[in-house]
Amino acid sequence: MQKIVLLVASLAIPLGLVQAQAPTQHANTRFEQLGPLLPTPNTFRTASGAPGKDYFQNRADYDIKATLDDTKQKITGSETITYHNNSGDALPFLWLQLDQNLFRPDATGNVAKTSSINPEQGSSLRQIDPSAALQGKDYGHKITSVRDQAGKALKYTINQTMMRVDLPQAVAPGKTVTFSIDWNFKIIDAKNVGGRSGYEFFPKDGNYVYEIAQWFPRLCAYNDVNGWQNKQFLGQGEFTLIFGNYKVALTVPNDHIVGATGELQNPAQVLTATQQKRWNDAKGKGDKAGENPTLIVTQAEAEAAEKGKPTGTKTWIYKADNVRDFAFSSSRKFIWDALNPTIEGKKVWAMSLYPKEANPLWGQYSTRLVAHTLRSYSRRTIGYPYPVAYSVHGPVGGMEYPMMCFNGARPEEDGTYSQGTKNFLILVVIHEVGHNFFPMIVNSDERQWSWMDEGLNSFLEGLACLEWDANFPARGIEPQSIVPYMQLDSTKQMPIMSSSDNILPGTFGPNAYSKPATALNILRETVMGRELFDYAFKEYARRWAFKSPEPADFFRTMEDASGVDLDWFWKGWFYGVQPVDQSLVKVDWFQPNSQNPEVTKAEARAAAQKRANTISKQRDALSKDQTVVAQDSTMKDFYNRYDPYAVTDEDRKKYQDYLATLSAEERAMAESGTNFYTLSLKNKGGIPMPVIVRMEFEDGTDSVARFPAEIWRFNDVSIRKVIATNKKVKQWTLDPFYEIADINTEDNTFPPVSQPTRFQLFKQQQRGGGTAPNPMQQQRQQSPAKQGTGRN
Repeated sequence: MQKIVLLVASLAIPLGLVQAQAPTQHANTRFEQLGPLLPTPNTFRTASGAPGKDYFQNRADYDIKATLDDTKQKITGSETITYHNNSGDALPFLWLQLDQNLFRPDATGNVAKTSSINPEQGSSLRQIDPSAALQGKDYGHKITSVRDQAGKALKYTINQTMMRVDLPQAVAPGKTVTFSIDWNFKIIDAKNVGGRSGYEFFPKDGNYVYEIAQWFPRLCAYNDVNGWQNKQFLGQGEFTLIFGNYKVALTVPNDHIVGATGELQNPAQVLTATQQKRWNDAKGKGDKAGENPTLIVTQAEAEAAEKGKPTGTKTWIYKADNVRDFAFSSSRKFIWDALNPTIEGKKVWAMSLYPKEANPLWGQYSTRLVAHTLRSYSRRTIGYPYPVAYSVHGPVGGMEYPMMCFNGARPEEDGTYSQGTKNFLILVVIHEVGHNFFPMIVNSDERQWSWMDEGLNSFLEGLACLEWDANFPARGIEPQSIVPYMQLDSTKQMPIMSSSDNILPGTFGPNAYSKPATALNILRETVMGRELFDYAFKEYARRWAFKSPEPADFFRTMEDASGVDLDWFWKGWFYGVQPVDQSLVKVDWFQPNSQNPEVTKAEARAAAQKRANTISKQRDALSKDQTVVAQDSTMKDFYNRYDPYAVTDEDRKKYQDYLATLSAEERAMAESGTNFYTLSLKNKGGIPMPVIVRMEFEDGTDSVARFPAEIWRFNDVSIRKVIATNKKVKQWTLDPFYEIADINTEDNTFPPVSQPTRFQLFKQQQRGGGTAPNPMQQQRQQSPAKQGTGRN
């Protein structure tokens, strides 16, 4: 069959470039399967990513009684634990977590911290020497008793943040053991010490807000992967916990309002008649747009309580089933509001506790955000299974527990707030409430793999923020937001698949939160598509709800449920530190040589005229001197009148004879005038990614072509791709929508586009100043008659 010859439109490019690419001279392993990087599937965890037939998890049920001392800022408690050994192993001892011991001066998390002094910026003692800052504070768990069910003392050993309880007889597979622990600890000053729980003192009214977590000895996890997960708590990698049922009695000053994990069991004993009526009035409210939360405790009532003195105590009793932890908050300063929306067919309490200092921001937004988050996450994972979800304002900027989270974002003292403060409140409430799903329900190992809860949660948080407000700056999932981190030298990064406590200082946020969240967004929008991604992600949540997945379970489930091979993606984004950097080196333009003389001779004429229009001929044409031939017509002969570019009948006949040799398909191509463009692409960064290219045509229209990442599978460094179009392209752009996190977009256009570099003109350097007022404050300064407290 006769071949159609391509006419090279760019004379500098040899015809051979359109031929098949030579095979790469190096081994391309980026598209090989993960293989040995993943653990071998077994009967506990299958090759599909689902739990196997022998999957097990142990559980611990707690009966806790604790008293909050509002004078000494101390908690004293006792707990009875029933431990269920569902493994196939006999366990001669049990490991428990004593997280408050992190705040002892000799804790590894403090002693092993590196530090330096910056004379220009200044440094706090806590930054320079955490151990010295904790000297004399007397923080940490004090264990006063460990006894078996009969009341006999059990031997125990405390190793910093871990405690081993030695059993007189190993707990056999399928059996239980019950024992009790008495303990107390001094609550940390969270504003000055830091941490994930503690108190805040308000000097103006002399009261405290308590946010209490990691407060009782908790069982470590024992599983098929690690045995006992008893890695020390160093302060960065969070918690590895097991599910259980809780009954908790909290004795607090009788004027305190309490919120906690689980359902309140004795409202008649701790709430006033008015509060109980408001609670009942709130039931069923929360499904209509614009519905306001019901105030169970008003600001006026909270302010009145601030001025009073407790006359005794009350005990708030809570029950929580199938949770992995328990937290609570307590203060006489709390305002309490609630909605009772329907989430996936089930009524749930969405509630907030906050002091007056949090208004007006919290009263307007917090509880609505709780309800919104539960709706958004339930659609994408599983229906929210618990009866309540709290958002609490106090000293902790953002931390999560089952049904309970602590959030920052406080307005100024005058009640105004900046756009940034408002956005932070929206983001942090959505993020921390979202943690109810990861890791409170999908119970990953935070101590080892922070990204499995923080990264997945940050991804869903970004989607929920955009569902809250389409203009919300949800930068955490946009590929452009991770570019500065991925531009760092590789020595300043670590793979996402790094143990939580070993992630380099200053990079924990991008490593555990932003980069995995961005990666998932790229999977959803660019690699897999929304339909396949959403189904697979929801299947992962369904498979592992109330179970404990490992990274391989996530990777395998996403591929198993979507039918998309993503091993190359996990390698590049999760196991490596190389960036994404595609480059459009050049574009070569070809057209079919149709051999139609009407076309070919016209093109030849135009080319000859262009070549003949030299500078000498242009200037000679302006001269008044005439050539000899111009003056004497007898000097002209046949060739002076001959037109080599005129189409003859013989030319037309040859063309028809040529067409007769072609198939219908070849004839259509020959007559179409199709443009063929060969794109020369380089993968300068390392991670192979889909190629997205926008074509801007000469007629003002444009089009986008997409090619999967597998285009790099035979050569992960340099490739060529031919694109055919009936229109002529004037501009080519790679990654036009900034969707692959390309760290250098300056080489993504052809022909190259120059961009100006801006510089600042100024008369003199600005001096003085200080913190500028926020826009609310500026408005008040302009309209003093409208000033108010901003809190109502």
